[in-house]
Amino acid sequence: MTLLLLVILAALVFTYINGFHDTANSIATVVATKVLTPRQAVGLAAITNLAGAFLGSAVATTIASGLVEPQIATSQVLLCALLAAIFWNLVTWWFGMPSSSSHALIGGLCGACVAAAHNNWHVLIWSVPSAKHWWLGKGLVWKVIVPMILSPILGLVCGFLVMGILYFLLRNWRPAKVNRTFGMLQLGSSGYMGISHGMNDAQKTMGIVALALLTATRSGMFDHVPDWLSLLRATEPAPGKPMEIAAWIKALCALTMCAGTAVGGWRIIKTLGHKMVRLHPVHGFAAETTAATVLSTAAIFGMPVSTTHAVTTSIMGVGCAKGFNHLKFDVVERIIWAWVMTLPASGAVAYLLVKLAQMAGWIA
Repeated sequence: MTLLLLVILAALVFTYINGFHDTANSIATVVATKVLTPRQAVGLAAITNLAGAFLGSAVATTIASGLVEPQIATSQVLLCALLAAIFWNLVTWWFGMPSSSSHALIGGLCGACVAAAHNNWHVLIWSVPSAKHWWLGKGLVWKVIVPMILSPILGLVCGFLVMGILYFLLRNWRPAKVNRTFGMLQLGSSGYMGISHGMNDAQKTMGIVALALLTATRSGMFDHVPDWLSLLRATEPAPGKPMEIAAWIKALCALTMCAGTAVGGWRIIKTLGHKMVRLHPVHGFAAETTAATVLSTAAIFGMPVSTTHAVTTSIMGVGCAKGFNHLKFDVVERIIWAWVMTLPASGAVAYLLVKLAQMAGWIA
């Protein structure tokens, strides 16, 4: 039981650090355009993330039962996966790079499980295609790899198109009127961004906690515990049905993420909102609306896509609509390298941690 509680604690630490990254991404534009102060933006993010976290559990189900064989994901293995994800998030946060917390978590989970299975890659659920539509398929290919490729492309293209349409529609507006109108509209788009972020990112840690509880339940850990602890017992999700996530778990994960945003989010906000391209309210509205739509659509289909990828590429698309000379490509290049390295780097760290634990006799 102590080990299970350590896993839950590590999951909350990861969620807290996730706030440095992904929730900061979700409020970067509204702060950069000076529509809201940082304190106001964090307050809005707290409310909307909490609301989004309660809207479904498809992403949590994917993390808990759709990427790796649950029996290999013991508490020790999950702890190594979370420590690897935390390590990578701290490294990229220190350098102000908006890398993907989602992919750090998934990479850590996969690397830890492969190491625990003694290099048996079959413990990873690669592909369970759907006979109806590709987006209904399960496994790493359909839930992680395909969305990882599509979401940045959609963010870039749609951000460019939305901003281009706005330029055309507003071509005769005075700049003061544009700023005033879209300053108000950006309150709605940033709220939409927060809700969609809660629908996707807050559920990822819920999925890890649910996976830990499911493994513990299967092992009989809750068979002889007090009644109040038996409430942690997880039930197997029915085929095709999302896993039931307890409301205290949902609220705890969402609130922990918002606490992290309040403490350390400014490094990422500075990179996205100031270094990459200069933003005004109309640009923030376009980028937030685009990214939020990508995230919420992915969440409905249980795809744990990266908020970082969606927000950053949406900002890139908006910047390109202003003119390619407005985009600072040296910053973009550093961000892309962080993206490319996240999955393999976090996976390698998790793999190494499990191997060290095996050498110490902590993991069989």
